[in-house]
Amino acid sequence: MKKLHLTKLHGGKLHLALAVFLSISICTLFSSDFKSVTVETADSLFAEEEFRRGVHSYYRGSYNDAILLFEKALSYLPTENLILDWLGRAYYRAGMEDVALQHWQIASNAGYGGMLLANRIEIVRERRVSGKTSLVSSQFAEAGNYPGLVNGNLIFSQPSAILANDNGTNWVLAYGSNELLLMDINGFIINRVRGPLQGFDRPMDIIRKKDGNLLVSEYAGDRIAVLDSKGNFKEYIGSKGVGLGQFVGPQYLALDSSENIYVTDFGNARVSVFDKDGNPLFNFGKKNGSFPGFAAPTGICIFSDMVYVADAVKGTIYSFDRSGNYRGMLVPEKTFSRPESLRLSDDFILVSDGNRICSVDLSTGAVFENGRTGSAPSRILCAQPDVNGNILASDFVSNEVYVMSKMTELVGGLFLQIERVNADNFPNITLEIKVENRQRQPVVGLKAENFYLTENGIPVTAQKLEGAAYSNEVCDIVVVLDRSVQTSLHNEALETALKEIARSMDGKGTLSVVSSGSVPTTEYSGAPNNLGDFTVEALKTPVSDDCTTDLALRLAANTLVNGEKKRAIIYLTGASNLTHSSFLTYGLSDMVSYFNNNDISFYTVNLTQNVLPEEIIYITEATDGDTQFVYRPEGLSGIVQEVIATPNGSYRLSYTSSLNTNFGKDYLPLEVEAYLLNRSGRDEIGYYAPLE
Repeated sequence: MKKLHLTKLHGGKLHLALAVFLSISICTLFSSDFKSVTVETADSLFAEEEFRRGVHSYYRGSYNDAILLFEKALSYLPTENLILDWLGRAYYRAGMEDVALQHWQIASNAGYGGMLLANRIEIVRERRVSGKTSLVSSQFAEAGNYPGLVNGNLIFSQPSAILANDNGTNWVLAYGSNELLLMDINGFIINRVRGPLQGFDRPMDIIRKKDGNLLVSEYAGDRIAVLDSKGNFKEYIGSKGVGLGQFVGPQYLALDSSENIYVTDFGNARVSVFDKDGNPLFNFGKKNGSFPGFAAPTGICIFSDMVYVADAVKGTIYSFDRSGNYRGMLVPEKTFSRPESLRLSDDFILVSDGNRICSVDLSTGAVFENGRTGSAPSRILCAQPDVNGNILASDFVSNEVYVMSKMTELVGGLFLQIERVNADNFPNITLEIKVENRQRQPVVGLKAENFYLTENGIPVTAQKLEGAAYSNEVCDIVVVLDRSVQTSLHNEALETALKEIARSMDGKGTLSVVSSGSVPTTEYSGAPNNLGDFTVEALKTPVSDDCTTDLALRLAANTLVNGEKKRAIIYLTGASNLTHSSFLTYGLSDMVSYFNNNDISFYTVNLTQNVLPEEIIYITEATDGDTQFVYRPEGLSGIVQEVIATPNGSYRLSYTSSLNTNFGKDYLPLEVEAYLLNRSGRDEIGYYAPLE
C-alpha cells in the first residue's frame, strides 16, 4: 500500500475532485499481472468504479450491462489489458465471439495473459471455423489407463466389455475375475458386482435396456444375466444347447427398436433373437442363397433396424434386416484381422480389431483407423465411446482399460471457464465453473480431487465440491410461440404442444412462455402445472405479419441464463418461411453462439408437415437440439427427458478465502485448475468482496 501523490494537472488546474484524495492510500487492480499499483489519475479511479460494477453485472448474468460498463471503463484506460480481458469475456457470453476475439487478441499482443489467453483464443477460433469434428476423421491416442494390476495387487482380470454411463462412470466387465465393476472417471472402483449366489461365469458383453436394466452375456455359463440398473441380479435368459433359445458360448449383444435382444452365439455360429422379455424368437446365420454363413460371429450392432454382424474368421461385417434376411457385406472380407465388438456412435460403427480401433461409415463402408495400442501384445475386445468424447478400450491381453482421446485434446488440454463467483458471504466463496473439451463437449463425472483452487498462487482452504450439474434432474424451459399468420392457422396444435410440454415437466423447474410477434412478450413464467388450461385466446401478443423472431429468442435465452444449468428453448411454429424482420437485430451466428456459450439447447416442434425455415433448422442443428412433429406417436415428453439427460460440465465449488479485501475495494485474484488423467485446463479471474 502506497500513498497517492497527485501532481498531474487536469485542464491546466489541479482537478478539485482529485484533491480530496491527496495523501490517502488507494490500490487499484489494473495491471496485466493482477497486482496492485499506485493510482495516479482520476481516470484510474473512474475506470476502477466502472470495472467493479461491470464485474458484478457479469456475475449476475447481465452481459449486455457488463459490456457497457467495461466499455466505459476502457474509455478511461484504453490500454488496460485486464479490462480488455473482461470485456472479451462479456462479449463471448453474449454470443458475439468475433468481437470477443478482437479484444483478447489486442491484450495478447500487448503481452497479457501468456499461454492461457493464447490457448483460449485458439480454442474459440477453432470452434468457429471447424465446429464439431466427427469421430470417423479423428485420430486418438492414449490419455491414461486403468490397470488391472497395481503394485502387485490384482484389481481386475481380463476386461472384456465396457458400458459408458451418462454421469461419467463406466461399467467394466472382467472376464477373468468374473465380475462387473463400476468405475468413476478417475478409474477408482465404486462398486463390484459378482452376480447371483453362484456368480458370473466368464462375462463377455454388457448392454443397457431402455428401462435401465442391464444384460450381461456369460460365455462359459451359456446364458444372459438380467440385472437392474445398479447391478443386482434379476433373472437368466437362455440355457446351454443347440435348440431355440439356447447357446454354446454367447458373446456380444444388441437391441433393436422394439428392444428385441440379438446375441451372437459363437459355438453355434449363429445369431439368436429374443423378445424384450427374454422369450426366444428365432435364429439366423446358416448358409442361405448368397450368404455364405457365419464362420465365427462376434460383434453385433443395430442401426435403423439394420443388423450388422462381424465375422472374426472372414474379417468382414455382414448386414441383415431385423428378421435375419441377408442384405450384403458392409466391408470386403479380410478388411479386419479379427474383429470383436461393434459399437455405434452417430452413423458409424466403432470396431475393435486386434491392437487397433477402426470406424466404419455406415453410408459408404469407408474404414478409418482411429488409433492403435502399440506393438506390445494386445487384444482389444471392446472400444466404447464415453460421454466425454473419449474412447474406452478394454485390452484383454495387457489387462487394462485405455482411455483414448483425440490428439488435439491431448495437445490443447481442457477448456475451463470460471463463469460465476459469489463473494456475498466473504470469506466464504462459492463459484461455478464449466469444463469442456476443445470441441465444446462437456466433461462430466469430475470429482473433488480433480480440482485445484488458488488465490494469488496460494492454495485455498476448505475447498469443497458442492455439486455437479450433470446429476441434476430438473430443467428450465422457455417455450417460444410463433405468432405469425401461418402459425395462427394451427392454434389447436399449438395448445396441444404447450400443454404436453408442461405436463412432461412433472411440476419441476420453471416453464416460461414467450410470444414472438412484432414485439416479443413474456406471457408466463412459473410452475409448469399452472398451464394445464392454456388457450391461445389468453395470449397478450396479437398475430403479426412481421415477427421479430431473433428478439423473441434472445428474450427467451435471457430468461434462462440465471436458471437451472439444464435448460432449453422450445420453438412452436407452423410457418414454412420467415419474414424479412425475423433476424435483423441478431444474426444466426451470434444467436447460436449465445445459446452454446450459455448451455442452451434449441428444439423445434413443427405444427405442420411442412418443411421448416432454413434459419430455424440451422439453429436447431447447431445447438444439438432436435425437431419433432407435434402429433408424433411417442408424444413430446421425450424432449424434456432429453434436456434433462443432456450432459453438462458445470460444477459448483466453495472455499474459504484468506485474502485481505481492503474493505472490499481490492480486486481479488482466483485461479482454478482441473486435472483428468494426462489432461488439464486452467482459468484465472477475479472478484470483489462486499464493500465495508
